[in-house]
Amino acid sequence: MNLFVPGRICLFGEHSDWAGGYRRINADIEKGYTIITGTNQGIYADVKQHPSRFIFHALNESGALDTYDLPMESDALLEAAEGGGFISYAAGVAYQVLTHYRVRGIEITNTKTDLPVKKGLSSSAAVCVLTARAFNRVYDLKLTVRGEMELAYLGEITTPSRCGRMDQGCAYGNRPILMVYDGDRLDVQELSVPHSLYYIIVDLKASKDTKEILNRLNHCYPFADDDIQRAVQEYLGPINRDIVKQAIAALRQGDAQELGRLMTEAQTEFDRAMQPACPSQLNAPMLHRLLQHAPLQPFLYGGKGVGSQGDGTAQLLAKDQASQLAAMAIIEQDLGMSCLDLIIHSGHRVRKAVIPAAGFGTRLFPATKALKKELFPIIDGQGRAKPVILAIVEEALSAGIEEVCIIVQSEDRELFEEIFCSPPPIENFNKLSRENQAYSRYLMEVGNRITFLSQDTQEGFGHAVYCARNWVQNEPFLLLLGDHLYTSPSPQSCARQLLDVYEESGCSILAVEETPADQVHQFGCVTGAWKRHGNILNISEFAEKPTANYAREHLAVEGLPTDRFLTVFGQYILNPRIFTLLEENIQRNMRERGEFQLTSCLDRLRQEEGFQACRIRGQRFDIGNPQAYQQTLQDFATHDLSKTEINPT
Repeated sequence: MNLFVPGRICLFGEHSDWAGGYRRINADIEKGYTIITGTNQGIYADVKQHPSRFIFHALNESGALDTYDLPMESDALLEAAEGGGFISYAAGVAYQVLTHYRVRGIEITNTKTDLPVKKGLSSSAAVCVLTARAFNRVYDLKLTVRGEMELAYLGEITTPSRCGRMDQGCAYGNRPILMVYDGDRLDVQELSVPHSLYYIIVDLKASKDTKEILNRLNHCYPFADDDIQRAVQEYLGPINRDIVKQAIAALRQGDAQELGRLMTEAQTEFDRAMQPACPSQLNAPMLHRLLQHAPLQPFLYGGKGVGSQGDGTAQLLAKDQASQLAAMAIIEQDLGMSCLDLIIHSGHRVRKAVIPAAGFGTRLFPATKALKKELFPIIDGQGRAKPVILAIVEEALSAGIEEVCIIVQSEDRELFEEIFCSPPPIENFNKLSRENQAYSRYLMEVGNRITFLSQDTQEGFGHAVYCARNWVQNEPFLLLLGDHLYTSPSPQSCARQLLDVYEESGCSILAVEETPADQVHQFGCVTGAWKRHGNILNISEFAEKPTANYAREHLAVEGLPTDRFLTVFGQYILNPRIFTLLEENIQRNMRERGEFQLTSCLDRLRQEEGFQACRIRGQRFDIGNPQAYQQTLQDFATHDLSKTEINPT
């Protein structure tokens, strides 16, 4: 598996992460607010399982690989973490993984690093996140991005480094996020931008003493004793809060000029309030030489320091991409400083999943009189019996989804909540094995991410999806069927494969698989032209359960064997425009076979925005009829390659 983790740059709010932590002692201190984003540069690696050891092949400055080889044992990993140096960061995370999960070893090979170190771009945090992500993906630990970030943070503070909470925000990649620090509490909110923003990261080719800066500034907390200390607390508190809130509004509006103005204001206020606390490091002559260089001004909206400030790294906001290139040339030629480009692209990440589970299950009658089909038991690859709906939710979480909405009938809501929201009675809990007690706690953690919505009248698949409109809001979302299970032979789950393609294009997409002609009448079917041959298809037509003859005449796809077609796999990523189209059908009472269907709206979405299909490496299992359910019971466990286990300790 190939992984990439970027560096991290603080756009606004440096130092307020640790300052906000002092609210544990002094509640009068303002919360810390930072806006950060990942860089375009970072650490690349190939990762794979190892039966018993933790191996990290790291590129050194000469381009050769230094190999660190440790037994996958707590004592050895902790000793390496506490020993300092490069391997301490990776070993610290591996130690935390082994403490919380039952895993074997891993081998990480660093194939490329283009992220400058010791320049305020969190290269050490990138190593920590890379290690956390490697374990998460290889062993399918079902961690969200936030979970990877928290695991990386635990790993880094196991080392002699005492980083701030902000550093591991690089886990979120190249998109801006707001982080709010309130004592030990951290809140994270992703921000989207309607237009791309063009930054320049400048190595000032000077030096600073970060430890001295942090030492002097920390002396201003938790209680201010003089005007200098009060000015530091004011800047890192209410002044920073107000600037960050204005920057959030400017980001959401795509107002680059206002962002540049706020950068300049933040630097001016920083110089006024913070320089007196550590003048030897924060006067920063090289930084101010760059910011005041006249030939740059026509190309820039603003600029400021980075990280702990001082003469380390600076960030500039260019007016457009051409201005970005022109300014970089001037900086390198006139000032002898090296530059990196940073582009924050517009677009959304998929955070939410919708699972319709309000049908009557008529094909499984009379069993569905006693139990909803989504609650039918199946056996997974570890031999654990679980309800179908849990396996589907885990499929979503394995892809990095953070919130899940399950559409249910009102009278069934209590049944679903019993699984995810109610622990067993204490007398029953005490009878469980330690492993099952840990699993019970895991179910409650999963339940914290689930919202239940009601579909009181069952009027079709399209109507069920429409019930999630207010919950989804204006975001793309993953749609999973409530009676399909999925497995993948690769470390990436089926849903993760789909999200990876969506994040490249931003185009609505569905998963498809190859199906013989005699079965196409059971599924939705698509045709089109290959965008990436054999993998990504630009869809030109949707057909709902076509006959074999119709498929042969209209739905053939170049490169597929004779009488083989692409059918819907049961997973979709849909842009929010789909809700407007569904609403039009519902308001105009446009029914198909007596119900409001999704397929016709998908076809309209294709016409308006384009629609793609991704051929998934994986297998689906249907439980929608007795024969399919029987086959799934026989086959699912042997195909479920998940290796996740909850550590009973």
